[in-house]
Amino acid sequence: MAAITYEHIKTCKQSGARLGKVHTPHGTFETPIFMPVGTLATVKTMSPEELLQVGSQIILSNTYHLWLRPGSDIIKEAGGLHKFMNWDHPILTDSGGFQVFSLSDMRKIEEEGVHFRHHLNGSKLFLSPEKAMDIQHDLGSDIMMSFDECPPFPAEYDYVKQSIERTTRWAHRGLEHHIKSGHDKHQALFGIVQGGEYEALRTQSAKELVAMDFSGYSIGGLSVGEPKDIMYRMLEHTTPLLPFHKPRYLMGVGSPDALIEGVIRGIDMFDCVLPTRIARNGTTMTSNGRVVVKKEQYARDFTPLDESCDCYTCKNYTKAYLRHLIKTDEILGLRLTSIHNLYFLLKLMENVRQAIREDRLLDFKEEFFEQYGLNVENPKNF
Repeated sequence: MAAITYEHIKTCKQSGARLGKVHTPHGTFETPIFMPVGTLATVKTMSPEELLQVGSQIILSNTYHLWLRPGSDIIKEAGGLHKFMNWDHPILTDSGGFQVFSLSDMRKIEEEGVHFRHHLNGSKLFLSPEKAMDIQHDLGSDIMMSFDECPPFPAEYDYVKQSIERTTRWAHRGLEHHIKSGHDKHQALFGIVQGGEYEALRTQSAKELVAMDFSGYSIGGLSVGEPKDIMYRMLEHTTPLLPFHKPRYLMGVGSPDALIEGVIRGIDMFDCVLPTRIARNGTTMTSNGRVVVKKEQYARDFTPLDESCDCYTCKNYTKAYLRHLIKTDEILGLRLTSIHNLYFLLKLMENVRQAIREDRLLDFKEEFFEQYGLNVENPKNF
């Protein structure tokens, strides 16, 4: 028995986007789906009950950060991440590879793994494909990620080629270790397709990983600073190379336009810190575009953030009150804007799924972009 299974329900006749379900040991989630990010075993400012209320079906946590604090051994002793954080629904953990390469200025990549410095105290650390598996085994997530290198953008072809070939070798080692441990019966492992902006390297990476028969496939190394037209071109090239009967996950993407464009290009799963990070700075997503609620113009605005939104925040509070909370550094302000932004994106994905059912996703995209204030052909902001 596979740890997880993908059930295809429908393909949108208008766009080619797909509707499905992923069945996991901790329940089923619908796709396409956005996953709120709970880096340190918490989606910042949100309780598990509130996550359910805004429509969360699966969340993401971070291997690197939980390994350092509190330690994967402590989480294992607590009964795993689900019990530790009181979330009895699916959890995906990333491998920690992105953090190793983005947070540490001092690192040395070897075939065995990566030597680097703790981003907080400077102590020496080492992470290998096998170690990344062991940490995620301790965490007990439903979906695990292979340990990979995420090349920066831009990067030279030869560098990216060497990087993906090493990442492929690491993926094979991690998968072997995962299977030998016996955890593959209840924890799925995804391979991560890399290749930067180079189609030939994306093809090489995808084909080699597909041959290993992972439970699902992630597309990494996008949304790292490249123009969106490059991201979309890489998706159009890469997604058809992945198995139809397994989930496809685009890592680190969370702007409304990119979510819709990703779904049209065959993606099932997304994650990003964007909605909660900008919420803590007083920026919110509404059906009419961004509202930076801390601006002076909202000091006497006694209307909701979004008249058409029925989240807890919009049903109970005004822009003027939210601005007051944000300007005075009150924690409630961060909570209320986070609740709204997550609800907005999760509701967006619910509407996307409904549009697929009705074979009208391209029409939905045009309607949403126009109301949100985005250029359908060339969106420049979220």
